[in-house]
Amino acid sequence: MKLPTALLVDDEPELLGYLRGALARLWPELQVLEARDGASALELFETHRPEVAFLDVQLPGMTGMEVARRLAGRCHLVFVTAFEQYALQAFEHAAVDYLLKPVEDERLAEAVERLRARLSAPPPDLTALLAALAGERPAAEHLEWLQVQDRKDLLLVAVDEVDLFQASEKYTVVRGGAGGEWIIRTTLQELEGQLDPARFWRVHRNAIVRVGAVARVSRSATGQLLVHLRRGERTVPVSRAYAHRFKQM
Repeated sequence: MKLPTALLVDDEPELLGYLRGALARLWPELQVLEARDGASALELFETHRPEVAFLDVQLPGMTGMEVARRLAGRCHLVFVTAFEQYALQAFEHAAVDYLLKPVEDERLAEAVERLRARLSAPPPDLTALLAALAGERPAAEHLEWLQVQDRKDLLLVAVDEVDLFQASEKYTVVRGGAGGEWIIRTTLQELEGQLDPARFWRVHRNAIVRVGAVARVSRSATGQLLVHLRRGERTVPVSRAYAHRFKQM
């Protein structure tokens, strides 16, 4: 008999750790997979076809709602959310479970009990729920300007002038195409949630590139993908977790 499998999708390692430990106590036979972003979650789902997914609604890059649309009707979903009351009412009307951040032990235990009872039934239709959430959720406002310090001056730099964001210890290095380079305190994780995902791609845990700044993508002698930027002759390695962005290679 196949043991049930759950996919945990959240960009917060602390919450992933909590869910992993709590589910081990509440549902010992449950097999657990973990993903930190939407693209990785979809890859894991297609490979392992889990029966359950605990899905953070507010993921960076590909949003949790976009992932939910791809998984709807294919597994039982539990939404993990910090949404206000209007969204919680939508979940309740759709008979779909949710966990409100910060997740509490008692509430998780209730969700597990419901899931175990529902596994023998087909996943519910989420069409109405996803439409309601899309209508209620405020439109995302993407970051367009950066405030950077240049000696004693405060500069405004348009994000479209940035070719590359690179993590450097507690800071992020902003690299412009004309040779400009600045340091900001915003982390890459925070930036990814603020930047337009159609214009900026995470290609490595330490790097986000502006798509329009990419000249070409090649493979190294070891098979690793390398992004070549149009300006400055810079190359950026692409980690395996983000290689799906360049599937044709």
